[in-house]
Amino acid sequence: MTSVKTASRVSEKIHAFRMSRHHLRDAKSADLVTICRDICGVQAQVMSAGRLQFWARNHGIASAAIDAALWQKRTLVKTSLMRQTVHLVPSDEFSLYISALKKSRLEAVLRIMAKCGISLRESDKLTTDILDAIDAGCATRSALRAAMRAKASKKMRTWMDLVWSIVRVPVSEGLICYGPDQGNEVTFIRTDQWLGKQKPIAELEAQCALFRKYLAAYGPATVRDFRHWSGISMKDCQAIHDCIKDDLVEVKVDDVTCSLLRRDYKEFAESAPSKGRVKLLPHFDSYLLAHAEKEHLLASVHYKRVYRNQGWISPVILVDGKVTGVWSYKMQGRTLLIQIEPFAKLSRAIRGAIEQEAAALAVFFDRAHAIEFGTP
Repeated sequence: MTSVKTASRVSEKIHAFRMSRHHLRDAKSADLVTICRDICGVQAQVMSAGRLQFWARNHGIASAAIDAALWQKRTLVKTSLMRQTVHLVPSDEFSLYISALKKSRLEAVLRIMAKCGISLRESDKLTTDILDAIDAGCATRSALRAAMRAKASKKMRTWMDLVWSIVRVPVSEGLICYGPDQGNEVTFIRTDQWLGKQKPIAELEAQCALFRKYLAAYGPATVRDFRHWSGISMKDCQAIHDCIKDDLVEVKVDDVTCSLLRRDYKEFAESAPSKGRVKLLPHFDSYLLAHAEKEHLLASVHYKRVYRNQGWISPVILVDGKVTGVWSYKMQGRTLLIQIEPFAKLSRAIRGAIEQEAAALAVFFDRAHAIEFGTP
């Protein structure tokens, strides 16, 4: 790895580089798959928030286009990935993500099963039963749970009572993914039926590819950041880093040595700081999830207003890559009410940019809108 001394105002360059890679300062709008590919997946634990992550990066994207990409064109796929949370990723990268993350995700699930006395053989039998149950098409989560519980041993029922999802093993192995919702219920479907046969990728090859993708979207970053984002063990993350170290340069950020792809250094070094670029990011936006420490995003005094209890992450006002407030919305008949809570007094220009974002959000929801500004 080559060490490079960065120019002054490195934090502004970092914000500019990451915002550009996240399509948050583009003059030209990117399509759904490109956005999803470039930001290493859209976090969709709450699907409405996932939809708004696309909107935040391209105001021309309609909700119907997201549905079409998922359920008709199948260019995007919905499954559980990083940190055992639901993501949307390009279908042609499905095998890469599964191969890179399978080991760490399976270990986490199997540890819990072992504590309930469930053997690997019994776990494999459950996976076979689940695949058989959805061989004819989609099945809802509740239907699968009922079907599996009817034939489960006492130990298996004890485990089922402890966990929210009984499909984590076949999901982690890439054998099933999410299918189209049925009413208010999610469904699961076999990936060989939904996406076709997947080309296998060796684990280390996939992990190295994923680390490169991560750095392209979130660099400069540390191995600890990648471990935080991916859920892969620290030992394995260090090995992945060492495997591609010749492709990296070192960047000092507040006396912390971070990594950046060598091929991205010129763009990073030449990144011009943003000036008044405002975005309204939704709950759980991927931009907010990729680093172990958050000081680069917001002052510690405001941390709990964004990163809340039980893993909830607030929608934020992003100005030039930094969080300057939170916001929320609710429907009042045919009107979308948007409430803004800034952390400090807003300039007239920033306030005007927020109003433009609010108007664009109303178009996405096909509503009239009203906006309320709170005081810091």
